[in-house]
Amino acid sequence: MTRIGVVVFPGTNCEQDVAWAVEELGGRVKTVFHRAAELPDVEAVIVPGGFAHGDYLRTGAMARFSPIMRAVADFAGAGGPVVGICNGFQILCEAGLLPGALQKNAGLRFLCRPVSVRVESTSTPLTKRAAAGQVLTIPINHFEGNYVADAATISRLEDEGRVVLRYCRTDGTVDEADTEANPNGSTHAIAGVCNEAGNVVGLMPHPERASSELIGSSDGRLLMEGLMTLTHARGA
Repeated sequence: MTRIGVVVFPGTNCEQDVAWAVEELGGRVKTVFHRAAELPDVEAVIVPGGFAHGDYLRTGAMARFSPIMRAVADFAGAGGPVVGICNGFQILCEAGLLPGALQKNAGLRFLCRPVSVRVESTSTPLTKRAAAGQVLTIPINHFEGNYVADAATISRLEDEGRVVLRYCRTDGTVDEADTEANPNGSTHAIAGVCNEAGNVVGLMPHPERASSELIGSSDGRLLMEGLMTLTHARGA
């Protein structure tokens, strides 16, 4: 049974969604409050969505200083799989575990709807069960999901194959300028990226909310299943 640590901050609101998806796939969830200094014995960590500390300063800016983030950084440094979803993606960027930042959506609109994303890399724990070029329908739910980075960083991400997911049309074509295909205006239509080692992944879409046909789509299940077939164990 795969043990998944789910980090909770004041304002996190997707931890139960993530727990349900993990448990539906046979995993076991260990919830970790942000004031904890250590992670429990887990094989992967998910930083879920929500509004950590109310997003009052800047999304993820306060969460990065929570004691648990030092433990998450150490876990990632040792090769442990870490996934940040939506607000979790923002937190991982603020904490320096992923490059770039998430700013307000193009058009300054809150977005809550299914979108199409194309799998760009299958070398991460999250996407290893998918096929390169595969198009998935997964919902987004954010106001600050517009991924940005300086030109050198974007070039490096593209050259190193570290763009994990990209917003696209239903047929898989990408058009950065099309607000239907790239709803939040992200640079190069980027929906998710990984670190150099590939074990830390951040994405704006919510795979846990598309893990069963009972809730509209099961495309996200393919991503969640990746975390359920881990061989990494901390301390092993």
